Amino acid sequence: MATARQDYYEVLGVSRSASAEDVKKAFRRLAMKYHPDRNREDGAEARFKEIGEAYEVLSDPEKRSTYDRFGHAGLQGFDLGRGFDGADLGGFGDIFEAFFSGTTTGRRAREAQRGADRRIDIEIDFEMAAFGCEREIEIERVERCHRCAGNGGEPGSKSPRCSTCEGSGQVRRVSRSFFGQFVNIATCPQCRGEGRIIADPCKDCRGSGRQRKERKLSVKIPAGVSDGARMRLNGEGDVGAHGGSPGHLYVYIGVLAHPFFTREEDDLIYELEMNPAQAALGFEVRIPTLDGDDAPLRVPAGTQSGHVFNMRGKGVARLHTGGRGDLLVRTSTVTPTDLTDEQRELLQRLAESFGTPVANGDKGIFGKIKDALG
Repeated sequence: MATARQDYYEVLGVSRSASAEDVKKAFRRLAMKYHPDRNREDGAEARFKEIGEAYEVLSDPEKRSTYDRFGHAGLQGFDLGRGFDGADLGGFGDIFEAFFSGTTTGRRAREAQRGADRRIDIEIDFEMAAFGCEREIEIERVERCHRCAGNGGEPGSKSPRCSTCEGSGQVRRVSRSFFGQFVNIATCPQCRGEGRIIADPCKDCRGSGRQRKERKLSVKIPAGVSDGARMRLNGEGDVGAHGGSPGHLYVYIGVLAHPFFTREEDDLIYELEMNPAQAALGFEVRIPTLDGDDAPLRVPAGTQSGHVFNMRGKGVARLHTGGRGDLLVRTSTVTPTDLTDEQRELLQRLAESFGTPVANGDKGIFGKIKDALG
């Protein structure tokens, strides 16, 4: 029992109304902190023993009820501190798996392991993204050695069983603590988990069974792909260890900007500039398209800046769904800045016809004549 007879609730840092789950969480946290294999400070082992005793009582409904009614004196009829001789202390298995992580490593040493994923970044033209394309890429990845077929040894050579682990690929170390005896299972350092000794390593892969290779792959990029899109090529990553499945290759796509088109999802945006006269009188123009030919557009008189004309079916292909988006022509009126004398005079006359003041107080030639005649 606890030497100082400290209250078990205080030992675990929980209230008397704490649920069983709260008690369990508190125990796990403290046990991880004070376990002797992790904490070498003076008093850590005694503290760990005290934590274990408190949890043994508070995790058992009968013991906890007796303790709540009679305190430490009421527990004299119970056998406490038995360690792991068959008592179910709820959740210890998870804790010890964290303490002795070599157990998991050892068991998995010879299991098939999935290969690592690979990534490659490519850039394509705007038109390629809109209509789809096929690109050849070059990657470096880990492949199964062709010389030894992934065995690791020279063709025809023998690989005797490891004498250290007797072919299991793992070694066991027995240790003892307050709770009893534990077995720590780790990867065999002699054969590195293979269970056999490669006496004559393959000359190409030096016994690893795998080697790096450069490969060229043809990638079909679907129509309508957008900038930043990611494609996954299944099984084109690194080969897995011990016969495991290969990883994947992820292709990240960057789309280059277009000289005059911008993209909003499946639609294209084309900015059409017009001068004030065109906006007022209307005009006809030919709009470039991704298809390579120009499409005619009639801009009616009085068109305002910011008006959008919709040319249906002239946009980007819709990814996986078929069809195409639209080409949106957005107008903007550009004010001229470098006028000839004749253009300036015409604009002055136009302004006077609207009764609009002229810049800098200049009334134009007709205004000047009127002033001269009084």
